[in-house]
Amino acid sequence: MARIGFVGLGIMGSGMVANLVKAGHEVTVWNRSTSKYSEITKVGAKTVSDPKDLLSGADFFMYCLADDAAIKDVITGGHNLAASVKPGTIAIDLSTIDPETSSAERAIYEANGVEFLDAPVFGTKGEARDGGLWIVVGGNEAVYKKSLPVLEPISATTHYMGKGGNGAKMKLVGNLMVASQLVSIGEALTLAKSAGLNLRKVLEVAAVADFKTPIYAGVGAGAIAGDYEVNFPLKLMLKDARLIQAFAKQFNAPTSSAVVTEDLAKAGVDAGLGELNASAIVKVMADRVGVDLVE
Repeated sequence: MARIGFVGLGIMGSGMVANLVKAGHEVTVWNRSTSKYSEITKVGAKTVSDPKDLLSGADFFMYCLADDAAIKDVITGGHNLAASVKPGTIAIDLSTIDPETSSAERAIYEANGVEFLDAPVFGTKGEARDGGLWIVVGGNEAVYKKSLPVLEPISATTHYMGKGGNGAKMKLVGNLMVASQLVSIGEALTLAKSAGLNLRKVLEVAAVADFKTPIYAGVGAGAIAGDYEVNFPLKLMLKDARLIQAFAKQFNAPTSSAVVTEDLAKAGVDAGLGELNASAIVKVMADRVGVDLVE
């Protein structure tokens, strides 16, 4: 059993904490908003009012925050928790952020003799709830292996990507793949409906052909049902599309699907759809040409 201090009770963090407790770990939580405290204590986690109280005696300090601004507020500035972590505690950032922000975290930890892993996760609310996330990890390999007892309860698989920063980089590479699939299924469904095809039959083909993906299946089914229940909000997809482009610009690498995703996601957020699922970019695309995908 490990003693874990955990920050972040958003869509992802709440599920992670529940699975860590279920695995037998002692988890103490702090969140900037206390609205979820009553819910998380029901699964066996403890809560604190001062985030620095998480760090005393902790074997691991884990956190999953929404964006770079939250990291800078809670971890590297503002509450400045990174500077308060003591040697012997392993810090693990599960957030999707700019690799440069991750590097800034690492510099603080290493200056204080603290081991740090950048370990962002792939998956959404359902995978977080079910302990089925996919984690990509950068940092010292021995520290990664030592951390497996707290990574495995929240994940389907873990992937050691190499040196520090490689986890954060891989997350943006993976999110570029996600963005391209969201754009392509939106374009395909919009074209198919415009051409008079039955979208249920289109998705039947997409479910068995060599271009099948879980994203096509899930997003497609949701789109024709008009269901954009949030698993990963559109506003965060907008954030990720911008992170991907900024990262790729360093290498003059093409990210055309991220450019399109940013355009669609911004239009959706501006239209008040930011709290819907990221798949709402499909709706934005169809609406632009006056096509109703619901069947």
